[in-house]
Amino acid sequence: MVEKNIPDIVISRLPIYLQTLHQIEKQGETIISSRELGELFGITAAQVRKDLSFFGEFGKQGSGYNIDFLKSQIRAILNIDRTWDVALIGAGDLGNAIARYPGFLERGFSIEYVFDSDLTKIGKLVGGHIVMPSDTMVETIRAAEIQIAMITVPSRAAQQVADDLVRAGVRAILNYAPVPLNVPENIRVETVNPIIQLEHMTYYIK
Repeated sequence: MVEKNIPDIVISRLPIYLQTLHQIEKQGETIISSRELGELFGITAAQVRKDLSFFGEFGKQGSGYNIDFLKSQIRAILNIDRTWDVALIGAGDLGNAIARYPGFLERGFSIEYVFDSDLTKIGKLVGGHIVMPSDTMVETIRAAEIQIAMITVPSRAAQQVADDLVRAGVRAILNYAPVPLNVPENIRVETVNPIIQLEHMTYYIK
């Protein structure tokens, strides 16, 4: 597949397409049109076609898209046609819930290690994993060549954890701490902050 300068907003829509295709397939459908796909999450058929055209041709005009084929192509584009090992840093309430959630593995993300600095949590079983001490994190992640990590530690500890993850060779961080992280340009960070989403929604409640 030819590399192109693809807008990030297009990349961000691909997982939504994939999730939508999963849902439609569960309803017994095998073909979907760009109009139907766009209507399901509020964009035009032309935008759907434009998004997908960055990566090739996946359907025939007037015939729609084969759902199974399009799913496989989007998974390949997103580099999730494989299972990614993930490290989870923080075994508190949120980390515990994430470690136990089966949806990550169902979509190709396997939590392999859980770390925490709290002596009362180290050695405990969380989501089928023994919580390991944070001071072993860099060495363990580097040895396992893990490239993706999730941070669920308190805000005050998040930057130090991010620094350690960068030293360990992690290339992508999903950050649940409500603080911005300062990392090198080649490290991808996505921050999940439900409070910001709630504040966004309340604007429309008038």
